Amino acid sequence: MAGEDNPLEAFRQVLTGAARAIAREPELELGFTAETPSASGKAVKVPMPGRTLPAREVAEARGFADAAALKLRHHNPASHARHLPADEIARAVFDAAEQARVEALGARAMAGVRANLARATEMRMRTDPITRARTKAEVPLDTAIGLMVRERLTGEAPPDSARAGLDMVSAWIEEKAGSDLDALGLAIDDQAAFAALASRLLRDLELVEGDLDPDQDPDGSDEGEGDEDDKDGEGDDETEDEPGGAEGDADIRVEQGESGEDEGERDAADEEMSEADEGLGEEGEEGMLPVRPNRALSDLPPQFDYRIYTSRYDELVEAPELCDEEELGRLRAYLDQQLVHLQSAVTKLANRLQRRLMAQQSRSWDFDQEEGLLDAARLARVIVNPAHSLSYKIERETEFRDTVVSLLIDNSGSMRGRPISIAAISADILARTLERCGVKVEILGFTTRAWKGGQAREKWLADGRPPNPGRLNDLRHIVYKAADEPWRRARKNLGLMMREGLLKENIDGEALLWAHNRLIGRPEERRILMVISDGAPVDDSTLSVNSGTYLERHLRQVIGWIEARSPVELIAIGIGHDVTRYYSRAVTIMDAEQLGGTMIEQLAGLFDGD
Repeated sequence: MAGEDNPLEAFRQVLTGAARAIAREPELELGFTAETPSASGKAVKVPMPGRTLPAREVAEARGFADAAALKLRHHNPASHARHLPADEIARAVFDAAEQARVEALGARAMAGVRANLARATEMRMRTDPITRARTKAEVPLDTAIGLMVRERLTGEAPPDSARAGLDMVSAWIEEKAGSDLDALGLAIDDQAAFAALASRLLRDLELVEGDLDPDQDPDGSDEGEGDEDDKDGEGDDETEDEPGGAEGDADIRVEQGESGEDEGERDAADEEMSEADEGLGEEGEEGMLPVRPNRALSDLPPQFDYRIYTSRYDELVEAPELCDEEELGRLRAYLDQQLVHLQSAVTKLANRLQRRLMAQQSRSWDFDQEEGLLDAARLARVIVNPAHSLSYKIERETEFRDTVVSLLIDNSGSMRGRPISIAAISADILARTLERCGVKVEILGFTTRAWKGGQAREKWLADGRPPNPGRLNDLRHIVYKAADEPWRRARKNLGLMMREGLLKENIDGEALLWAHNRLIGRPEERRILMVISDGAPVDDSTLSVNSGTYLERHLRQVIGWIEARSPVELIAIGIGHDVTRYYSRAVTIMDAEQLGGTMIEQLAGLFDGD
């Protein structure tokens, strides 16, 4: 059998069985990942242990699997969505408290699960900002409160690595909401009542305002809420492995006798709940590692000291909204005519990139299998010797990660002429190439609606020129091609960059945040943002009433935050402008003719590195 030769596969199968038994969900699927562990619906990805199954790594994988299974069993996404606060920090704290509740239900009932969850918590803390916090402001509230709720519900002390950070805020949290934390233990079996108490905790911590929602009565009488999953949380000892859960023995046995029967009708609305949970953003299911939203206050998308006088006149448009179909066609034809000689060179480089990407996605097969596709190449031996049995083959799943690439192109006036033409055609060829390889691409542009200030500046003047107004121009962010849009449908849109009068000024920091936030909302595993610019951010109206480095400082802060905190991979190409002083992964070219080849080589390097 395959498991005898592959201990990882044998361990995965056993772990899947244990998770299904805990979750009472026979359709749960579990796999390994070298990236951030995650759970989406009934699909769970846990950290991949070494092939020799080291004890610590096995326990960590089991801990993440147990956490995901417990959430499937004891968590009602629809009820959670009803109580979820709107504020991002409050939402992260609310999610952390709920995750602590479902894990506590398993830890209190099963000694093996308790040990596994402890190991998973230690692993999470190794990469959590709480271990790096030097001041109270740097401590992520969701991590701190999650650990304190865990200690209240299970008696488990926080990991040593988080102790210093937790000590900075624990006294303040106890003073503000100590009684709320004590009360949570009384409602551990009732999600609705627990959510109401968690909402009160958020209010006492001043993370949300106003009184409790009438539907969030602390006695747990949430209308229509039936948390019947929790009623049998004590009988699960038989479904999990022995208390030696921290041992890395792959010889784990799980008694699954009653894993699916009485829960077959557990929640007829489970599918609807999982759909509702998709609306929760990244907080919905990705609560395993502190990537997002497990962040310190200083980690959240920052406003810094950057101000926007008014965003009322900002514009986010699709390319066809800025000119009619006939003009788009004419502009595209003009673009093609300008770059006939360049297109062939860039196309050759694109084909080279395609071959490199396709090589990473090449098919491979396992032969001499007991079932699968009939292996025609081995039929001859059956004919020669009928004693031979038929041979089958199975195609291996490709290891190539689901990827989206976003090209953010500076549409400022200084890009006019050859630079913008080459940027447009290079983006076009790159999008076509990557689409053939199954990599989705979006193409975005950024500029302003007016020179030297638009309606925002006029409003500022009408308001009596208040001091320190911040940004004083109207943004124009353009979507030339959406990630899910086929290249053939968006091809004409790139001609819009050739339109006279489109290219004006550039406010890079806000454009970078806009492109980044679009990527964060994407479902792909890997997200790459490539910025193409030919200079520092410039907007005369803003710089005339603020410091001369106002926009540049904001850009540096945004880049620093993305590079340090975000899962998005950021890369930049400067045309005649040294962008390496802003971006840690960047290249500067002095001739726009080099742009197409540089874009392709930089992307190829990223994929080769992966």
